[in-house]
Amino acid sequence: MADKPVTDIHIIWMTSGLSCDGDSVAMTGAVNPSLEDIALGALPGMPNVHIHSPVISYENGDELMDWWYKAEKGELDPFVLILEGSLPNEEAIKDTGGYWAAMGTTGPFGQPITTTEWIDRLAPKAAGVVAVGTCATYGGIPAMKNNPTGAMGLPDYLGWNWKSKAGLPIVCIPGCPAQPDNTTETLLYLVFQLAGKAPMIPLDNALRPKWLFDRTVHEGCDRAAFYEEGDFAKEYGSTKCLVQIGCNGPIVYCNVPRRGWQNGIGGCPNVGGICMACTMPGFPDKFMPFMDEAFGARFSSNGAKFTYGPLLRVFRNMTTKKKDQEPGWRKPGKKITSGYVPTW
Repeated sequence: MADKPVTDIHIIWMTSGLSCDGDSVAMTGAVNPSLEDIALGALPGMPNVHIHSPVISYENGDELMDWWYKAEKGELDPFVLILEGSLPNEEAIKDTGGYWAAMGTTGPFGQPITTTEWIDRLAPKAAGVVAVGTCATYGGIPAMKNNPTGAMGLPDYLGWNWKSKAGLPIVCIPGCPAQPDNTTETLLYLVFQLAGKAPMIPLDNALRPKWLFDRTVHEGCDRAAFYEEGDFAKEYGSTKCLVQIGCNGPIVYCNVPRRGWQNGIGGCPNVGGICMACTMPGFPDKFMPFMDEAFGARFSSNGAKFTYGPLLRVFRNMTTKKKDQEPGWRKPGKKITSGYVPTW
């Protein structure tokens, strides 16, 4: 990616979008790799990584903002720009003298610098641009229909075909919040890519890392067999499939059931919660009301429930009872063998 070896990479992490900082807070719980692994260079072959974030940096105020100005001046090369939170439409209210989201000030009167202005200043100079969390990736809850801010995700603001200074597309890590290890693993990939030690990051059509979002929740869920057998939960607290009480797992790309929430533990359906589709570009509008079973899900789940599902349960129970016993030759009495004859 560079003519000379990259020894230092800076990360400018903006939390000044319309959001709750939940992605930054969640990331502190990552374990594979951990945030400490990245920040302290604990992994072999990786360059030094310097993270500048309002949530985790020691600096604050003007001392923290100085890194933003250095990035704007080209003094941090390369750097990765990360946005957390959706971008409001500042153009819609500029005539009022107000603003929706900002960070830092400028001029003799300390006028705020809006988040969108920082994106305009820094994105063209960044080696990579990352949107973390569903708000930053696709707009999320702040971008619901009829919201007053005109909120949108970073790809909607910069353009879905936008490329960074180093030729990288926008990288989206959705989730509400983003799964911690998904965030750190993607950042680690980008660090190695910018250092010339990894190929182009593979992304799907929604700009999500393919290896993290290539399977649905249902395909990784430990309740999936209940769906196949047409055996569904009727209330929360059940160990059976949750589709008929509102779970969207069969159509949602997310690895939380496989990866858990922290260190392999937790994950929405793993602990009895429905999948609300927070990693999807259509969230939340296309998946509301959250607790109601979708029409398509009702059709397919009832198909399993009233046709082949009961037959599967009967035949599997019969086979299970037969296989759940020791062979007869392990009992006392007349010698019985399996009849197995070695081929040698």
